[in-house]
Amino acid sequence: MQNWVKDNAAVQQVDLLLFDDFSGHCLANTVEPLRAANTLAGRQIYAWRFLTLDGRPATSSAGMEVNPHDRLARCQGDMLIAMPSYRYRPLATSTAKNALRAAAKRYKVMAGFDAGAWLLAAAGLLDGLRATIHWEELVSFAEDFPQVEVLRLRHVRDGNRITCSGALAAFDLMMDLIGQTHGQALRLEVATLFMSPEATEVQSPSWGAGLARSGSVARALGLMQSNIETPLTILDIARQVGRSRKELEKRMKAQLGATPQAIYRRLRLMQARKFVLETDLSVAEIALRAGYEDPSAMTRAYREEFGATPRQMRSDF
Repeated sequence: MQNWVKDNAAVQQVDLLLFDDFSGHCLANTVEPLRAANTLAGRQIYAWRFLTLDGRPATSSAGMEVNPHDRLARCQGDMLIAMPSYRYRPLATSTAKNALRAAAKRYKVMAGFDAGAWLLAAAGLLDGLRATIHWEELVSFAEDFPQVEVLRLRHVRDGNRITCSGALAAFDLMMDLIGQTHGQALRLEVATLFMSPEATEVQSPSWGAGLARSGSVARALGLMQSNIETPLTILDIARQVGRSRKELEKRMKAQLGATPQAIYRRLRLMQARKFVLETDLSVAEIALRAGYEDPSAMTRAYREEFGATPRQMRSDF
């Protein structure tokens, strides 16, 4: 069963090893969810650094130059993500392979995004493991590394190795990691911020696995999102998604770690918090927009959820 909230997780150090011709799209989809998670959590729960092998800048395929924070040999952390994208084969020099093998002793998890799996495999870091790569490279990857079990999946985790197929899959993977490490409530907030289909689609999702692994749970989340100001009853939601109330509660608890009531309340209070921090609306008006007829009831729920009243949070912002 998933955890809804995990407040005691330590800060995670995620480092990104960049090479010339890396994908800016993949980089943004990896880092932005972490930045959003920090913002929504109200504290730093993720730290990240851009690294290169030699400490020199790396230039993306679109010409964006990134000045690294450091060179790889001087760093360690929870996860290292190797992120080559185009013209990646010449990058597997003896220097690069040795550096990756050494880094595997300093990082808890080694990951390869986009074409990064190829570099990890070339360094012998995927031997005997399952992995994926950008799907255009799957056949040649399997031919080059028969000791790796190559899977046509968006991302694969095998022990302390993670491989990911491309930029959009990188976003999905980072969302998964946020949920696993800090709870599904925070994942839901990040998904909502980015208008990710997993948090906004009312219809059965066609985009694959995500926050909600079943269509009924995904549709229930979409109905909740669409009915904040005038909330539906859980029974109404269950009927509209074709489940009994008991069955919906069971599925949401298993997949998200909380009851539909708790999840719906969180969504409504997330909306309230947005109004608190981004507008000058009164607490009474915010309460109505979050589906509360009684401002005092909203204030009590808000304090219980976020640890401060709307007025306290607004004054501290």
